[in-house]
Amino acid sequence: MTEHRHRLREFESLRAIVTTGTTIGAARRLGISQSAVSRSISQLEARVGRSLFIRRSGRIEPTSDALRLNDKLDPIFETLADIEGAQWATPDDEPLRLIMPPTLAHHFVISRVARFLKANPGKRLQLDIQATDVLISGILELRYDLGMTSGMIQRSGVDLVPWLRSQVVCAMPQDHPLSQKSIVTPQDLDGVAFIEFLRRLGTRAITEQLFARNGIRPLQVAETATNMAALELVREGLGVTLINPFPLLSSGLEGIVVRPFEAAIYYNTSFVLPSGRPPSELARQFMRFVKLTTPPGKYSTPV
Repeated sequence: MTEHRHRLREFESLRAIVTTGTTIGAARRLGISQSAVSRSISQLEARVGRSLFIRRSGRIEPTSDALRLNDKLDPIFETLADIEGAQWATPDDEPLRLIMPPTLAHHFVISRVARFLKANPGKRLQLDIQATDVLISGILELRYDLGMTSGMIQRSGVDLVPWLRSQVVCAMPQDHPLSQKSIVTPQDLDGVAFIEFLRRLGTRAITEQLFARNGIRPLQVAETATNMAALELVREGLGVTLINPFPLLSSGLEGIVVRPFEAAIYYNTSFVLPSGRPPSELARQFMRFVKLTTPPGKYSTPV
């Protein structure tokens, strides 16, 4: 029995490093010391007879053998999570730890938090507002119970539960020539002053591929990292932008005209949860409340 417990800890350490990318993050996730994580990995490598991680310049990267082994462990840990789900439930007296980016928080979620707490006396929530990359690391390290984002995320170790789907729109100043059109096409943007998002954001890659595919070259006049900044530049008359309409444009924005954009570009607004850990009852209640209190939008549909 002791040997089996040791092996389980070795497998847990392997999965934690693969999902968090560091031994420090793995230690935080498992609630043990960094040296205990390193020791478990060394024991596992000795037992399987091969190196599972490459250590270079203070970083640790999984080998192909480690990734294959991690994939084989998925059904084992999913079964354990189902069996022991009650163990991870948040006690009634503990708050639900929420995290989300500023736009989603200030323009949608905070009002839902207030309504949820009024409808559920005695329940407590902690709301942190951070950029999406901080959100992901916080969920991976179990510092938060539930995240919410409209970001285009592809990261192992977190589960995305989409609940709203929105189609990209073209936002422009009130007096822009394209405001005369009922639908904006990719060809309409050729040579048009355009506000783009930074390259590190998923939206940028999608729009660049679309323009390249159609031989279109908008006139890039500015780059920004947030939807709010892009819309403020639009309102100032600097140019047009392609943007996720939720939540900023759900009920319109003064000085800005919105038109549908003829391209299959969609954004999912999702709940973010740590993989392999069932959400607590309080998290499930809040997720259900958000879904039920989201009004239908012109450019968004429930998932």
